[in-house]
Amino acid sequence: MKIVIAGCGKLGFDLAKQLSEEKHDVTVIDTNPAKLEKALAALDVQGVEGNGTSFRTQMEADVGSSDLMIAVTGADEVNLLCCLIAKRAGVKRTAARVRNPIYNEEVQFFSGQLGLSMTINPELACAQNIARLLEVPGALEITSFAKGRVDLIQVPVPEGSVLDGMSIIEFASKIMKGTLICAIRRDKDVIIPDGRTILRTGDDMYVIIPPSQIHKLLNRIGVKEKPIRNVIIAGGGTTAYYLAKRLEKDAMDVKIIERDKARAEYLSTLLPNTMIINGDASDRALLMEEGIADRDGFVTLTNMDEENMVLSMFAHKVGHAKTITKLNYVSFEEVVDDLPIGSIVSPKASTAKLILQYVRAMENSYGSNVETLTRILDGRVEVLEFAIKNESDVTGKPIMELSLKNGLLVCAILREGKIITPGGHDDIRVGDNVMIVTTNKGLKDIRDILQ
Repeated sequence: MKIVIAGCGKLGFDLAKQLSEEKHDVTVIDTNPAKLEKALAALDVQGVEGNGTSFRTQMEADVGSSDLMIAVTGADEVNLLCCLIAKRAGVKRTAARVRNPIYNEEVQFFSGQLGLSMTINPELACAQNIARLLEVPGALEITSFAKGRVDLIQVPVPEGSVLDGMSIIEFASKIMKGTLICAIRRDKDVIIPDGRTILRTGDDMYVIIPPSQIHKLLNRIGVKEKPIRNVIIAGGGTTAYYLAKRLEKDAMDVKIIERDKARAEYLSTLLPNTMIINGDASDRALLMEEGIADRDGFVTLTNMDEENMVLSMFAHKVGHAKTITKLNYVSFEEVVDDLPIGSIVSPKASTAKLILQYVRAMENSYGSNVETLTRILDGRVEVLEFAIKNESDVTGKPIMELSLKNGLLVCAILREGKIITPGGHDDIRVGDNVMIVTTNKGLKDIRDILQ
């Protein structure tokens, strides 16, 4: 596909990298020549220096013959105008990053009147993810599939768990039916398991499970959970606003610590049931005064990754709160994984995931759409949900008879509202939604699971 990206900041660069790696023809637009030079030197992309809202610049980028315009500059208004001009210039589809809560209420208008194919709100998506993690404190990561009917959760195998030394096939029979362990992190290794794979203490396992069964599973495997009733949020940005608004609906006791006085006063008018504290979240005395040692949850949402990590480590040291840490730009995963900072969330990564999912769906809108896509284990494993629309080489045959690629697992089938944990005798049918876990990157169609 031919794709134009307006904005070559960290998100734009990351999108260009992922899309070019999937063999798309990518052109990047930015007013900053240094950012363009960096992208052109590191990636297989083309670059146009100029303003994405300029018709002339878009013509130079050949937007009119492109399949998709993605606008991810730092300003919502610029993104919307980029997409409007691109649509008039003839681009097939447009996607814009829109972060302002005011615009979030008007998404339907933008889609209808401006011809936007997709709007992405990174902060809202991140806040929703955090809220789910607070609802399930025993999970390190949660992603929903099949319109919320099934979840993929990351869970540790704790010390003294009954899982230590248990095989995957025993897990299904002894611990919980209707669930499937689809991936395992062991130290730095990634394992796509089969029935003979043995679980060990210290493993991180990724489990496909209906949401209603999560707490039961965690209890059975020895993961201790304490319901979260009160939370401190460090940083009062847009993500904090969305999160507090969501938690207010759950009658949760929420405190936001915001350094900027004007922002703190503004938040107090928007969030009447949240306590807004004007102060520095990195002030140890303030955190102790506000009861960090006794809080159930602590979420770090400042604009600095390093500050977020230090605050989460402090919360881990002085209390027992479920910690959730926002990280956007730290690339030393091997270091971060060993730090006691709890669950990690990233608005940038969430945005890239949604756009990549949309592009995959565009590529094959006839045979089997990519409905949901996420990457786990530092991006080494993809989890995809395909909607099966037509007969193909994979339908109507027992899974055991399919010649599947190595490093790939068919882990769930949604059929007529019911979740099937597939065995070798099950088959894939038209109308199904099928979840695939694989180390093979870039699957676009369900037929791509075959060798």
